[in-house]
Amino acid sequence: MVFGFLRGQLIDIIEWNETSQSNVLCWRFPRADNEIKNGAQLIVREGQRAILVDRGRVADTFEPGQHRLTTQNIPILSRLQGWAYGFESPFKCEVYFVSTKRFTNQKWGTANPIMMRDKEFGMVRVRSYGSYAIQVSDSVVFLRQLVATDPSFEVYEIAEQLRNLIVTRFSDAAASSGLPVLDMAANLDELSKYAQKKLEEDFREMGLSLPIFLVENVSLPPEVEAVMDKRTSMGIVGNLDQYMKFQAASALEKAAGQPAGDGGAAGLGASFGLGMGMAGQMANLMGAAMQPQPGAPASGAASWPPPPPMETAYHVAVNGQTAGPFGMAELRARVERGELTRETYVWKAGMANWIRAQEAPELAALFGAPPLPG
Repeated sequence: MVFGFLRGQLIDIIEWNETSQSNVLCWRFPRADNEIKNGAQLIVREGQRAILVDRGRVADTFEPGQHRLTTQNIPILSRLQGWAYGFESPFKCEVYFVSTKRFTNQKWGTANPIMMRDKEFGMVRVRSYGSYAIQVSDSVVFLRQLVATDPSFEVYEIAEQLRNLIVTRFSDAAASSGLPVLDMAANLDELSKYAQKKLEEDFREMGLSLPIFLVENVSLPPEVEAVMDKRTSMGIVGNLDQYMKFQAASALEKAAGQPAGDGGAAGLGASFGLGMGMAGQMANLMGAAMQPQPGAPASGAASWPPPPPMETAYHVAVNGQTAGPFGMAELRARVERGELTRETYVWKAGMANWIRAQEAPELAALFGAPPLPG
């Protein structure tokens, strides 16, 4: 009966039946008052590592497999040795199991906007979020740095610390990546890899690795998004003249399809007016196409006269503001009134920059001969 009691106090098999849905990173084998006898079997499954702690210090680590614990790697901790101490053994030994599987789909996000300096928009605010995966790479470092004496260390206990670390390092990575704000959304993979490299060393110091890090979205401020929408619209419109013609044709088709009565007459009138306007435009286009080019021989008995030459018009800088455009008659009058001088800056369509009036060939004659040097 005494030997039966003693056998009940001895543990023969030490193992961790971890479930697939478990979020436990490290689990300590519950000993209570039981002692581990010499020759006990330690079973370590795939995706696990076992750490033997003797009197508060790491004694040994065990890879997946079945191990027989003997006096070569642990002290004899049975109550049979403790008779001289009133069945209280003076030795302590603990077994920690560390899960080395990947813990995926961990979320991170910027609670507050990140301030960034962009070459195009200056200082802008950016929000971002994504997901990552963690894995224990060094079980001993992980036990010392994070677990300590926690009997069951779960992912949620470190999740907030990791999120804060990720946001801080991501802010640095986004700012130093060299990617313009408008290009970040199109380069999420490149940004993810760059930020992952920034984080690997911090995770390694905790005995963890970062096998997966994803930036799933980069959210820009509303004012920046508004600029992007305008640029996109301008790119879609392309040729403004062709776009206006298309809009007019669409409106004509829509108005012509309205039934008579209850606005049908108005719709018909609008479509008629719009149709006449479009007909005038088409006539003008056809007339321009039929006009002979300068110097081209006339075909047939009748010919259209050439279009009148376009009058040169200049804009004039007056007291730091732009006035005009003015034709040659008005420019001559301004010269006579002393409002346009040789040094006045002028500009016309097709010029790259503003020039002095005396440098424009068409305007040089307005000032007469230049004054002789004194």
